[in-house]
Amino acid sequence: MTAALDTAPMPQGIDPIAFRNACGAFATGVTIITTRLADRDHGMTANAFMSISLDPPLIAVSIAKTAKMLALIEGSGRFAVSVLASGTEDIAMHFAGRPNPDIGAPLRDLDGLPVARRASAVFATHVDKAVDAGDHVIFLGRVSALETSADAQPLTFHRGRFGKLHEETPPLLDPAWMLEGNHW
Repeated sequence: MTAALDTAPMPQGIDPIAFRNACGAFATGVTIITTRLADRDHGMTANAFMSISLDPPLIAVSIAKTAKMLALIEGSGRFAVSVLASGTEDIAMHFAGRPNPDIGAPLRDLDGLPVARRASAVFATHVDKAVDAGDHVIFLGRVSALETSADAQPLTFHRGRFGKLHEETPPLLDPAWMLEGNHW
């Protein structure tokens, strides 16, 4: 399959803005990706996050080659992901380049990495692999620690706007079910 991707012709006429807007039609959660380097904490807001593997526990983030965070993760060899909770738009904007001096101390420590205090879930990782992907680098992180908040609802992002879940529905799957090769 990789060979087919390597030899596929470049698509012509795909407008980058139209492509970004089409991708924005996919509702996502909102995360902050953080790392610690030279005793300083660094973070950025992103929605390019996903789970990769249960065994070993792997997650992935996609970082633009132009982002300052790229060199910081490369330098530290570690990153954390905080899945922001509903009502944390101020934290998302703070780490999206609109610093808010009144935000207080939005981060705490998990396994030697900074994570958000108000999050649905947090993951601390060690970089397992970096994959070149066009104008981004995808970092696969081996999870070394995680925490979840059963009561926190997620902050969502869709078509350039923050949102929240409107109605909680009963779970479709038993959380203990390991999927065993079954996928959505």
